[in-house]
Amino acid sequence: MRDKPSGDVRVVCPDDAVELVFRRRLSAFLRDYPDVTVEIIVDNGFTNIVERQFDAGVRLGEAVARDMVAMRIGPDVSYSVVASPDYLERHGPPSNPQDRRPQLRQPSASNVRGLYAREFERDGRGFSVRVEGQLTLSNIAPAIDAALDGIGLAYVPTDLVLQHVERGRLRQVLSDWCPTFQGYHLYYPSRRNPSPAFSAFVDAFRHRQRN
Repeated sequence: MRDKPSGDVRVVCPDDAVELVFRRRLSAFLRDYPDVTVEIIVDNGFTNIVERQFDAGVRLGEAVARDMVAMRIGPDVSYSVVASPDYLERHGPPSNPQDRRPQLRQPSASNVRGLYAREFERDGRGFSVRVEGQLTLSNIAPAIDAALDGIGLAYVPTDLVLQHVERGRLRQVLSDWCPTFQGYHLYYPSRRNPSPAFSAFVDAFRHRQRN
């Protein structure tokens, strides 16, 4: 009987991928492979995984470089714009994505100083909008908290705010404009020779479409 793989696996990923993908399956993987150690570094930027010696990175399908091997690890990701009832009572709901009501901003994913432009679509046409607001947050969780506190409109993965929407703590706005993206993909250089530990990790997190 062959021994199970052992060794280290280093992965860099956005903060919401930890919740949407890894949190749900990590415990089973670690239990099945007790001699494999997993290091997950949260970074919302475009990290050079070769220079920083990561085994793999995680990005939405559209953002993976063509020279990388990419494997889907999650379903499509829909985004929502949400706000608290208190915020909407004070400011009213936005009529379109260009509406200049106070919003929660996010730093650019690149290493260049700047702000992330929110992506929307209507009638099959995609476009980006840079928003105005007093508060900039680099992570999803504090952005959701700030939306709950009535500070501004947050642009976040729908699955991460559904419980708040269902309980009336947040309301979705601009639903007709919000896009759905290809799911998260694990990517790594095509020239790498994967270790048994990494191969086991890849197989465990491969997205398997439900019938």
